[in-house]
Amino acid sequence: MGLQSGIEEEHAMTGQNHKRRELAVLLCCSLIILCARQTLCLINEKNVVEPTTSEHVSFNTIENASNASVLNCTSSSNCGTNSPNCMTMCSICDDIFPSNRMICLSELLNGLCLSTFHSAMTESNSDWCVWSNVSGLYSNLSLCTEEISDCLCIPWPNPLVEQKILEIHSEYFQDCPSEELIDPPPVIVFALVITPICLIPVMVSLVVLKTKNGDCSQ
Repeated sequence: MGLQSGIEEEHAMTGQNHKRRELAVLLCCSLIILCARQTLCLINEKNVVEPTTSEHVSFNTIENASNASVLNCTSSSNCGTNSPNCMTMCSICDDIFPSNRMICLSELLNGLCLSTFHSAMTESNSDWCVWSNVSGLYSNLSLCTEEISDCLCIPWPNPLVEQKILEIHSEYFQDCPSEELIDPPPVIVFALVITPICLIPVMVSLVVLKTKNGDCSQ
């Protein structure tokens, strides 16, 4: 009885070791395959940048968008107070465009912001495609559009301002080269793919060897 019990116990331990070995090999292979798939996904992933097109935006669309989010103007004349020039701008709009401030905004943007930007860009002898050369002019343009919009109690940014910015991009920066992601050389792709695959038999051999050593020690 003692001998038979010992044999049965040994068989049970051997079966458990085999199950552990199979589980370890399966886990190791799964991890390596997962790493290989992640590598392939990272290699094949591309950043597709669609060109921005300038579309005409009607004043009705702009006015509806602005009515959805109205700024809080403290003045009773519906004029902002963020700038000392607000009263002058609001007076111009009330005298010339009393019924539609979006048209007034468009005219003020053309006369104050865009004209200054166009003149500065024309006088500039530096490369327009270098951001450091135009960042100051671009910031001044952005601040100008924000100031006028705030004075007229129109949310900023708004579709009209965005349309003006798109027109500027099409006029000055359309031919600037853009940095695009490219695929790595085939040699690098092959190395990244084949390395995890070659590690599979090595890891399986190590697991089997470790399991055998564990059996011998018992």
